[in-house]
Amino acid sequence: MSFTSIGAMFHIDMLSIIMIFLVGFIGMVVCSFSRRYMKGDTLYRTFFCKTLILLLSVTLMSISDNLLLFLTAWCCCNLILSQLIVHKSTWQAAKASGRLATQNFILGFAFIVLAFAIFYKTTGSLSIQYIVHHPNDSSYTFIALSTLVMGAMTQSAIWPFHRWLTSSLNSPTPVSALMHAGIVNGGGFLLARFSPLYFNYPKMLTLIFIVGLTSALLGSLWKLMQHDVKRMLACSTMGQMGFMFVQIGLGLFASAIAHLCWHGLFKAYLFLASGSAAQENRLDLGYPPTLICFLFSLACGALGSYIFEIVNNRSFIFSDTTVVLLGIVFIVSAQLALTILRGNPFKRLPLAMSMTVIMAALYGANVYLFDLMLSPLKLTQPQTLNIFHVSALIMLSLTWLFILFVKYSSIKAVLPSWLLRLYVQVFNSSQPHASTITTHRKGYHYV
Repeated sequence: MSFTSIGAMFHIDMLSIIMIFLVGFIGMVVCSFSRRYMKGDTLYRTFFCKTLILLLSVTLMSISDNLLLFLTAWCCCNLILSQLIVHKSTWQAAKASGRLATQNFILGFAFIVLAFAIFYKTTGSLSIQYIVHHPNDSSYTFIALSTLVMGAMTQSAIWPFHRWLTSSLNSPTPVSALMHAGIVNGGGFLLARFSPLYFNYPKMLTLIFIVGLTSALLGSLWKLMQHDVKRMLACSTMGQMGFMFVQIGLGLFASAIAHLCWHGLFKAYLFLASGSAAQENRLDLGYPPTLICFLFSLACGALGSYIFEIVNNRSFIFSDTTVVLLGIVFIVSAQLALTILRGNPFKRLPLAMSMTVIMAALYGANVYLFDLMLSPLKLTQPQTLNIFHVSALIMLSLTWLFILFVKYSSIKAVLPSWLLRLYVQVFNSSQPHASTITTHRKGYHYV
């Protein structure tokens, strides 16, 4: 059900409205920041003109109901973003970053064009709303949805299409904020717009879940290896986009949109505040925790899961994929409590329980609110639990326990050579493309 349908070109519903407010607010904040950040730059006016076109393109894409109009807005958005990544063409590393991003966007655009062409062939319509509400169970539709996933993966820097994002760090900080807070979310929006079709293919949703989980784990691991703030944030974005795909694969598109919005706001803040990140104090978490501290954290994790279930106004069924989200809430709540309990668990237990309740309630209310707002679009259809979902929960739990107990207490002083080689290979795979790195002072020409 839509609030407004304008001719045959536009369609405005709650999903469009959410995206418009998100893009508008982030764009306003970034432009306000840029007024001082870009002051004195010879391309000052050009930067703001391109930023305005970028924001208008994303807005147009959000309300497009015509396949050709959507493709035009998508192409314009990525073209302007590639130019903003370069900004100064005299800097060869930045130029290489823009070229790498452009190649990625062209590949993604080709995937989406192929998907849209198949949709048009099978339905005879250019209307997105007509296509999603008149499903065709032919093999052509399956191919179209598969290529659409590939296009979304390139846009959201999902592994193995992540290299362009980790190599785009030469761009000005406001561009990085817009890119990581908004543009990479385009893949999630694209899949959400065609979500009614994906519910007819549970196996494809499972594949999206696996791909998203892989990207989330790799991004989180790579983030821990970085020594540069921007590279840490880039790997973090990759991990967060992976988790967004995990929620999509669970059939929880509304939760994915909620994650998309809050990640966008938080990542914009992190990039705009990255200049002061070096002054932050790091906490010594004191792993491994004591037994009583660990048991208290498990109790807080159970409490957080219960509060999340109550506030979300939903009875989680252990036969569908909502239990995966509940398991993640349990681990996060337990980890939050563990951070607070360190040092004096008995004295800090009331604070740990209070903070767990507050955070679980906020997250539950957030998911419930987006479910409620997007309910007319029916974006939440939990899937039947399968072996991949169960295996993922077990793997996440074991990884968490490994970090808590094994990493700090059982690793020998002298590591085996194969493990060292593996570490180097994993670290190298997280690095930007060599051509996008400025290795010496003379390679930096920014005039």
